[in-house]
Amino acid sequence: MRLLLGSFWRSVAYCLHPRVIALSLLPLALMVAGALALGYLFWDQAVDAVLQWLQSWSLVEFVLGWLDSVGLGALRHVVAPLLVLLVATPIIVVAALLLVALMMTPAIVDLVAARRFADLERRHGGGWWRGLGWSLWSTVLALLMLLVSLPLWLVPPLALVLPALIWGWLSYRVLAYDALAEHASVDERRALMRAHRVPLLAMGIVTGLLSAAPSVLWASGAMFIALAPLLLPLAIWIYALVFAFASLWFVHYLLAALAELRHATPSVATQTAPARDAVPPPPERVIDVPARELPPSSS
Repeated sequence: MRLLLGSFWRSVAYCLHPRVIALSLLPLALMVAGALALGYLFWDQAVDAVLQWLQSWSLVEFVLGWLDSVGLGALRHVVAPLLVLLVATPIIVVAALLLVALMMTPAIVDLVAARRFADLERRHGGGWWRGLGWSLWSTVLALLMLLVSLPLWLVPPLALVLPALIWGWLSYRVLAYDALAEHASVDERRALMRAHRVPLLAMGIVTGLLSAAPSVLWASGAMFIALAPLLLPLAIWIYALVFAFASLWFVHYLLAALAELRHATPSVATQTAPARDAVPPPPERVIDVPARELPPSSS
């Protein structure tokens, strides 16, 4: 618990570091540019497709007709854009996490290591391509879990809990690997992720809950859907900040845990190599020299 809370508060403080703020601008700019470009090219087509899909359901058409009868017909024009935003949210979350992991986490590792763990040896247990493969595979698994759990989203409490759990699991897998890729060996990384699985997963779940904050923006977007071009960059900025904080949290926690692991278990060579002074000297050879005969004494 001490390590968990200590790394948490250090991460909050590091979020105000000028270098961290500058690093967060690049993934933010890329995501905002990509989202605006996709929205400009495909927004109208996506809204029309969702609206046609809704009208094909008799129950949905009945609800929309009832809204017209009670004077809430304007909501008919809000439902389809809101659904498009909700469907795009998982893509935005995954893109934000991957961009932060690839573009910010290596620099964050160097920053934290230089300020706190300058003497920690780098054993390069995970290369860049391995990290990318690990992140993509974890993302595929997370998206599959989202698809499988979609029917459970109809239950109101689960609709809030399940996405946070899935994003938390994905954050734990991706950020923990990247935090240890440079300094830990393969065996050390596996040992740490096995020994600290529960706190690391808890950190990921907290990250997943924080990443649900932009949902408040979608709630306001239901009333002010015309502000979606402004709300979307704000939501992306929140995602980038959340995952930048999470990356700092994992790096502080795992580098401290790695230092403790190496302090508790020194290298095998240090444990087994005998001291040079402790080697007993070879036994001395004893040479039997015959006694010299004495001259006869004169009487």
